[in-house]
Amino acid sequence: MRDWYNAFMSKKKLPVGIQSFEKIRTDNFYYVDKTPFVKKLVDEGGGYFFLSRPRRFGKSLFLDTLRQAFLGKRELFHGLFLENNWDWSKKYPVVYISFGSGVIRSPDELKLKMETILEKNAHFYQEKLSKPLISDRFEEIILRLSEKHNQKAVVLIDEYDKPILDNIHKPELAAEIREELKNFYSVLKDADPYLKFCFLTGVTKFSKVSIFSGLNNLEDITISPDYATICGYTQEEFENTFADRLEGIDLEEVRRWYNGYSWLGC
Repeated sequence: MRDWYNAFMSKKKLPVGIQSFEKIRTDNFYYVDKTPFVKKLVDEGGGYFFLSRPRRFGKSLFLDTLRQAFLGKRELFHGLFLENNWDWSKKYPVVYISFGSGVIRSPDELKLKMETILEKNAHFYQEKLSKPLISDRFEEIILRLSEKHNQKAVVLIDEYDKPILDNIHKPELAAEIREELKNFYSVLKDADPYLKFCFLTGVTKFSKVSIFSGLNNLEDITISPDYATICGYTQEEFENTFADRLEGIDLEEVRRWYNGYSWLGC
């Protein structure tokens, strides 16, 4: 019994619900290397990307991986693809926005949430925002960080649509919240000269004629074959990464439980 217990405790930990790349890389969690996609996205040259995936598919973790790469945290990428395939001499200011936590019940609550998020970003960079309107404050922090660090800024937005989905059963309220978000995200168009890269995630696919009407260069990679495995695990990744936990496991049964998702655009 003791030998079994010691063997079990020596294994890496399962990253259930972990959205922090830093925590996974510093606290002995299993990790499937998705960092080749970080370089691929940046090398694409477009700069504005959108990804839709179901909940619990790893969107937030990938977004945080992007964040740590742009912040220049090379030590977190030791042994991964990006360690030797990224220009670590350059560090970029990152504005990180997530609507994943909590439930938004009104436009006023959404405004308070936006204000809190922007203040958190400003505090991280020891900045103080002065503009009265939330959309202006969003633009203000992008411009300030770009000028302060003499680098274009990176904007990462996680669960862009959650405030709408929180109220999907109330169409009129959902429409009001959509308009608030549309006004907020419209800042990205005018801030383009100061932006290096933007990545947005959500559950629902965006419509360019509604919430992102100003971002004509926003590339939807949701069903692009080139990015089909950007989140989640392939069968090969699953079997290789978790091999030490799969002894005696019926892999065909596991395949039956979880396989079936396809993001190849066909």
